[in-house]
Amino acid sequence: MKSVSNLPLRLLLFTLLFISLVSAHAQKSYTIGMIAKSQGNPFFEAARVGANDAARELSAKHGIKIKIDWRTPNEEDAQKQAEFIEQLVLNGADGIVISCSDANKLTDAINKAASMGVPTATFSGDAPQSKRFVSIGIDDFKCGEETMEELAKLLGGKGVVAAIDGNPNAANLQQRAAGFRAAAKKFPQIELLDIYYHKETPQDAVARIEQVMQANPQITGWGFLGGWPLFTDDALKWKPGTIKSVSVDALPQQLKYVRSGHVEVLLGQDVYNYGYRSIEHVINKIHFKKNPASAIDNTALMRVGKGNVDEFAIQWEKWLPKK
Repeated sequence: MKSVSNLPLRLLLFTLLFISLVSAHAQKSYTIGMIAKSQGNPFFEAARVGANDAARELSAKHGIKIKIDWRTPNEEDAQKQAEFIEQLVLNGADGIVISCSDANKLTDAINKAASMGVPTATFSGDAPQSKRFVSIGIDDFKCGEETMEELAKLLGGKGVVAAIDGNPNAANLQQRAAGFRAAAKKFPQIELLDIYYHKETPQDAVARIEQVMQANPQITGWGFLGGWPLFTDDALKWKPGTIKSVSVDALPQQLKYVRSGHVEVLLGQDVYNYGYRSIEHVINKIHFKKNPASAIDNTALMRVGKGNVDEFAIQWEKWLPKK
């Protein structure tokens, strides 16, 4: 009779133990919002591929489930990015990865997300005054310097140069412009006309270059602080080699300009790993409660010229596979 009277208690204990074991082995699920600057840009598409690969591989490695919630405006729009951050927080996202179009417009949204327990990582577009926990990218000031220094080598230290830059409100592009100007001062026989801005679309970039060239036919060198004009066909109207050009980024569309001789040097970013590393950092933060060793996670630029352009192109088979 005693064993019978204890049966309900034993059943209850067994049930609680079973629930505990199931819970311990239940697959933990995380949703990470990813916000790039604009849709369709191969730079951000490659970062997206990297993020998706990281989600798949880290899920298998750690026995968890990671979902990437892609939220990106069609064209650059910092206000929409801020709204996406708010939506992701309201929808229960566990972390956010963003390439900031305008740090000033996004800092409050990032800080609010942090206050709600949703950590944010930035890539290729930082909000340095915000509470983002890590920034992935390059040293943008040094990038601007390297662009000018490569151009100066091609010109033999003499000439008239101009540079083109994108969104003047983007913190990373501001730093590139500052680095380009600083490096130009090292070459007294090179005249820097100006750094010209445009909307970050290929069409606007090409139109801006043509406008500047018509007004300043004496230009002998161009620095592209982003690869925007090279995302189109026949963007550069001069005869190959007559005007020296150095461009940041080494996306597939840009490689043909190296092959044609219109652009002598590309300074490529590891865009695939921007996405991959971003997800790694967020998972370390939210799953393992582990902060990065440094809040800045920069990588070096990869120099691409005629000698290694075909070798570099092979990487894009992984970074941006054909659909």
